[in-house]
Amino acid sequence: KGFHTKKGDVCVFADKLSWQRLNHGCRRFRMPEVPVSIWEMAINRAVKDNMSFIPPYGTNGALYVRPFLFGSGPRLGLGPSTEYTFVVFVNPVGSYYQSEDGAMQALDGLVNDAYDRAAPLGCGDCKAAGNYAADLESMHSAKRLGFPISLYLDARERRYVEEFNTSNFVAITKDGRYVTPDAPRSVLDSNTNKVLQKLAADLQLPVERRPIDFEAEVDSFEEVGAVGTAVVVTPIRSLTRGDRTWRFGEPKVLRQLRDRVRAIQNGEMQDTHEWMRRIELEDQPQKAMLSVYPGL
Repeated sequence: KGFHTKKGDVCVFADKLSWQRLNHGCRRFRMPEVPVSIWEMAINRAVKDNMSFIPPYGTNGALYVRPFLFGSGPRLGLGPSTEYTFVVFVNPVGSYYQSEDGAMQALDGLVNDAYDRAAPLGCGDCKAAGNYAADLESMHSAKRLGFPISLYLDARERRYVEEFNTSNFVAITKDGRYVTPDAPRSVLDSNTNKVLQKLAADLQLPVERRPIDFEAEVDSFEEVGAVGTAVVVTPIRSLTRGDRTWRFGEPKVLRQLRDRVRAIQNGEMQDTHEWMRRIELEDQPQKAMLSVYPGL
């Protein structure tokens, strides 16, 4: 995302992490990696050309930046393309899942036992369009039952927590630990989750990335959240599986972590982890050239 900061700068947040994740997907799908120089040039150009669409500081809005790469060569057979196109598009966005006064809106979630998002050794860890397509019917099925969000368990045993429809799962336990699933081939490697883990550690919270046995551990959760670029953190008020429902407390720790992310993005808090990258809004002036003509 891109932001107007308190100082008047325009910055993008954690785009280096996004670049690294894109190239992880490129390696998985036999696509050419995007050089960081091309990445930054494209991001800078898209943001600069759409300056008038960046929500002002203080509005809680942002410029959503979506880089993507697709095969565009003339090939019908299964195999890598002969040509690829790298595109960056942007769109102004407000706050997702928030009430009119800007407060965090907690959601009721459904534990999804009817669909799988990703195979245990598949490509669920990649930011790939197909992973989102696999979720569409599941997401709409949950909404028809009155649940705006649903949680996937692992496809092999339907025992271990994986992630929500489009967001990573995090929980704050009753004894104050930050826990999030470890499923390196089936759960998206969320940049927001990485950021929150760093900030949780800054607050001296123990951070655990490990398999989470849903039935065995759900009663130990004080707070549950769905985390991702769009939402940062959305608190989960309850999770329902069959005829059982588990309810969670107020998102005190998750709100504190969310507020720290937003403060960094808005330039209101020191960016000690160097996640923000400033966009130069004016082209760099050309260096003065020596002239062979006296006085010029």
